[in-house]
Amino acid sequence: MDLVVFDLDGTLLNAQSEISRYTRDTLTMLASADIAFTVATGRTLHGAHAALGNELFVLPQIIKNGVLVWNPNSDTYTRQCLLTQDEISLVLLAFTNAGVSPFVHTFEQGHHHGIYHAPAMHEYETKLASFIERERGAALLPLNAMPPYAPIANFSGLGSEQAINSIIEQIATEPHLVAYGGPAFEGQNLFWLDVHHCEGNKGAAVMELKRELGAERVICFGDSDNDLSMFAMADESYAPSNAKEAIQKAATEVIGHHDEDGIAHKLRELYSL
Repeated sequence: MDLVVFDLDGTLLNAQSEISRYTRDTLTMLASADIAFTVATGRTLHGAHAALGNELFVLPQIIKNGVLVWNPNSDTYTRQCLLTQDEISLVLLAFTNAGVSPFVHTFEQGHHHGIYHAPAMHEYETKLASFIERERGAALLPLNAMPPYAPIANFSGLGSEQAINSIIEQIATEPHLVAYGGPAFEGQNLFWLDVHHCEGNKGAAVMELKRELGAERVICFGDSDNDLSMFAMADESYAPSNAKEAIQKAATEVIGHHDEDGIAHKLRELYSL
C-alpha cells in the first residue's frame, strides 16, 4: 500500500490557508479508493486542526516538523522529541543575541500544550501572539509563568531576515538541534523560525509511520526546507511550482502551483481518480 504525506502551508493549503473545494473532493476520492494519507506539518496540533477539520484525516498526524505525532483515534501522542535543559539554554541565548522574542512550546502532563511568550519587542510579535490565541482559543502565558523544567518541544519566532538567519547560524553549531526559517508575510520582510531537536524531523517521523502502517511506498508533497528530510526517504516526492528552488531540485517532479490545486491534480493523475 502507498502512504501519501502532505505538507500543509504552501502545499496542500491554498493562499488563504484553506483546503479548496476541489482539493477536498479529491481527498474524499482518495479515501474512497483506500489510499492512506496524512499530513506532516510545522504547525501545532491546534493549527493543523484549524485547517484540516476532523472528517478526512484519520491516520496519525505529524506535527511540529516531526517533533510530535498525534493519533486522532486514541487522542494520544506516539512520538515525542523533547529538548534537554542544556539545549534550551543554548536556544534562549541565540534568541537573545538576535533580539528575537521566543515563543516556547511545551508538552505537559495530560497532553497539554502550553505556549509561553517573552515580552514582545515588536508590534508584529504582538500581532502573532494574538493570532495564535485566536487559533488555539486560549491565551498565551508569559514566559515567567512556565513551570520549572517543563518539557519543551520547540521554539518559534518571528523577525527580520537578518535576525532569523543569525539564530539559524548559531544553532547550526549544535549537533543535536535544527532550525528552519523562511518568509512569513509577503511584503513585510518578516521571516519565521522554528527550532527543535534534530531527531524531530519529518523524514524520521514518516519512516516510523510507514513501519507502523506496513506501507510499501511513501509519496510526499512539500515546498520548503523542512520537507527535505521526508523527500530523502520517499519513493516519490512532488514539489508545487511555488516551492523553494532546493525543494524543486530534490523532487521527483515539479507540479502545479499550490494555489491552483496542483497537488489535487497530481493525485487524480497518480491514482486515476
